[in-house]
Amino acid sequence: MVVIRLARGGAKKRPFYTIVATDKRNRRDGRYIERLGFFNPIAAGGEIPLKIDVERVNYWLSQGAQPSERVAQLVKFYSKENHN
Repeated sequence: MVVIRLARGGAKKRPFYTIVATDKRNRRDGRYIERLGFFNPIAAGGEIPLKIDVERVNYWLSQGAQPSERVAQLVKFYSKENHN
């Protein structure tokens, strides 16, 4: 089963997450099928905190992929923010 979830990167105490489509059986930070965006929870200054390829996320959802709770929240927030 394909899931859309966050894969953690970055340094200790400085998280940086990649939004990926992956098989549910893979490790959190392991192999993935496609990178769909990123989330930087501690973005400061001119850094971009969130970027998502909504078109590709919608494609994976149409193929039966299940988003994690946090990814569903982020996609909803990103879509709402970009349509206003």
